[in-house]
Amino acid sequence: MKSARIYNFYGELEDLFVPGLAGCQGCNTELLIRHVLRAVGPETVVAAPPGCIPGMGTVGYNGKTGTKVPVFHPLLTNTASMLAGVRRTYKRKGRDVTALALAGDGGTADVGFQSLSGAAERGEEILYVCVDNEGYMNTGMQRSGCTPFGAWTSTTPVGERGHGKTQDAKNLPLLMVMHRCAYVATASTAFMEDLYDKLARAIEASKSGFAYLHIYSPCTSGWRFPSQANIEVARKAVETGFVALWEYTPADGLRFTRSIDAVRPVDEYLEAVGKYRHLDAAQVEHIQAHLKKDLELLRELAARGPRADARALAH
Repeated sequence: MKSARIYNFYGELEDLFVPGLAGCQGCNTELLIRHVLRAVGPETVVAAPPGCIPGMGTVGYNGKTGTKVPVFHPLLTNTASMLAGVRRTYKRKGRDVTALALAGDGGTADVGFQSLSGAAERGEEILYVCVDNEGYMNTGMQRSGCTPFGAWTSTTPVGERGHGKTQDAKNLPLLMVMHRCAYVATASTAFMEDLYDKLARAIEASKSGFAYLHIYSPCTSGWRFPSQANIEVARKAVETGFVALWEYTPADGLRFTRSIDAVRPVDEYLEAVGKYRHLDAAQVEHIQAHLKKDLELLRELAARGPRADARALAH
């Protein structure tokens, strides 16, 4: 089995994220960081802007870093631009290193989008991993541009007047497709074979251009579900089509890595996540309609092949 081969190969490699760090119980982000660093390897420089990732100790406690590779702590606004400078400096010195960003959705889709967009437009040789837990979870579970419609957060409360977020989520992976990046993909830790395949292609693409990997990361604390249910929630998100798994290159266009032709009812996912427990029938209908529209757009882009880029989206 492919999963067994992945385990046997990568399981022998050193864990580049030290044990005993301060992630929440059942934290999916800690899991994916460990897998990403094993795949990328020791010749790596990591940028981790403010958020859950440095908050777990990635950039260290008491003078000691939480990673076994060089790591720095940029601002929320300049992760991609600082990492571009790091990559260029090493390249001029003749060292081939992977410039890896590990950033949350807030620092990627909102506060840090200007530097992300600029680096992607220039084709900087970066592997940018967005860890999408759909909010600013490290500072009190506030909503971000990637928080879905109807979700409870501390800034989109539920009560007599509030009924969760009133806007739909920003589709950040498709925005990166419109930048014609060397590689763009979505992934989930519930489907590790798919994740490792995409990591390999993203690492290779980052040697000559900008690679963007968007990994969905359910948050046990902010999403209000039991810590042991993390992978179950991640799997249901994909099986219901709430999260679609696909990849894009300018040469080949967009292609699905898991079919969306027979998705399960979205209610199965919404009912598993506490931040949606308050939804009424009209809100669920809105989510279903928006999801259908997004999946139809992805189907259309996949059918276009190499034309699945900004010009295709404009028509």
